[in-house]
Amino acid sequence: MSIYEDDLRPLSLEEVHTYPLASRPSKVGVKDFARPVGKDSTLADFLEKLPNILAVQSLRQVAAQIRRARRLEKPIIWGIGGHVVKTGLAPVIIELLEQGFVTAIAANGSVLVHDAEIALVGSTSEDVDASLGAGAFGAAEETGRLLNGAAVRGQADGLGLGEAMGRELSQLNPPNAEYSLLCATYRKRVPFTAHVAIGSDIAHFHPTAAGAALGQTTHTDFRLLSEIVRRMNGGGVYLNIGSAVMLPEVFLKAVTLVRNLGHPLGDFTTANFDFIQAYRPLTNVVRRPTADGAGRGYSLTGHHELMIPLLAAQIICGQD
Repeated sequence: MSIYEDDLRPLSLEEVHTYPLASRPSKVGVKDFARPVGKDSTLADFLEKLPNILAVQSLRQVAAQIRRARRLEKPIIWGIGGHVVKTGLAPVIIELLEQGFVTAIAANGSVLVHDAEIALVGSTSEDVDASLGAGAFGAAEETGRLLNGAAVRGQADGLGLGEAMGRELSQLNPPNAEYSLLCATYRKRVPFTAHVAIGSDIAHFHPTAAGAALGQTTHTDFRLLSEIVRRMNGGGVYLNIGSAVMLPEVFLKAVTLVRNLGHPLGDFTTANFDFIQAYRPLTNVVRRPTADGAGRGYSLTGHHELMIPLLAAQIICGQD
């Protein structure tokens, strides 16, 4: 017998109201399920057979907005961190650039380092643990001299750091230029803006480092990126891929500058691609700029070496 008061009893379930299962609206149905891929399936077949659920829906929507931006001749800005280069994705992005699906690249400083090293010697990404103890981490002569020389000469010519690096690297006619985003954008006259924080990149402690030149050229690039962001109004796209701090902060300030100057900025799309969803990309790229109906923001989680080729395939093979 229960020790509780006589009138304290478990609530009765006899009068609970139920409904027929078939009458209920549901979020998932068999029409949205994945379908098996055969050994003779094409890439388009594979994409079509993915489940039309969650991340796949977002991927398809982002790709559709990128295709729309190209039709409308609006900017498609790829904001990238160094890991995008280190995972071997430059050829994928360069092909999209050739087809008009990349109209500008915004990069943090590590992109300049890794892209330049790939172009020069065909390899990059040193073993930090092995070299840090001896003070040798980041001490490559050619990398530091190239980046700082580009900044100094770019400052003298009124260029942004990205364009200055593209010019400097292209003039060297490097043996692996076909794998270089800097060379590809310079050749195609596609804007490449570089956004650095002094002290954050290995080239900043090279003997030739010139803080004034780095600061001036990266500030020029901030202003240039802001103009490209202004043009996103009415259908543009901004992708943040692999930058957890620098580019989300820069993009948010560019959006602020555009609106501060009284320019309209709406009906655009942002997306963050990374293997974790960090605070700044979610807040400064996906949510805040697109708030109050100004645009659409998406978050897609996964490794770049898988997600970016999938995105590229969806852009090229998908249907609106």
